[in-house]
Amino acid sequence: MGNRTNSPAVLWAVTAVVVLATAGCASRGGSGSQPAAAPAPAAAAPAAPSGSKAGMDARGNVTDSSKVEAGSGRTVKGLNGYEGEITGNPARNSKFTRLQIGMSAKQVTDLAGPPTDQGAYVTGKAFIPFYFGSDRHRFEMTYKGQGRLIFAGGGMGEYTGGNLIWIIHNANESGYR
Repeated sequence: MGNRTNSPAVLWAVTAVVVLATAGCASRGGSGSQPAAAPAPAAAAPAAPSGSKAGMDARGNVTDSSKVEAGSGRTVKGLNGYEGEITGNPARNSKFTRLQIGMSAKQVTDLAGPPTDQGAYVTGKAFIPFYFGSDRHRFEMTYKGQGRLIFAGGGMGEYTGGNLIWIIHNANESGYR
């Protein structure tokens, strides 16, 4: 009858090719014989005032903590060789001035007290197969009238720890994420 190959590897390869080809056709609108429509122009985002960065004013004060981008502040070395960032100017009588990059979440709450709100989220590193290093998730604490603190995640499955990597000073912080 001839030379038939029924190995699982060949079957998987053929299935993968069919799936990818089907997905490619579906993303182009079916058969691919019609040209794809040009994408609609994106709405222009409101530009930040000249000389200032997103979420900040021209004097370096943070106006919206949720819009501040990494790299907007100054990079500093902290405890145990941790590198981090401090963004914005501290509020008057800020609890954040006693904090140092590299502190654990427990050390921070001992100095600054309990946060108004807190939460965790995953980073892009969480989707890298077989990546077991740090920074797979981030933990964030917000303090009303003070700002936000961002921690690089601790161990696997621990979403409330880690070390402080970013201090965002914001005297107008609502305290909620």
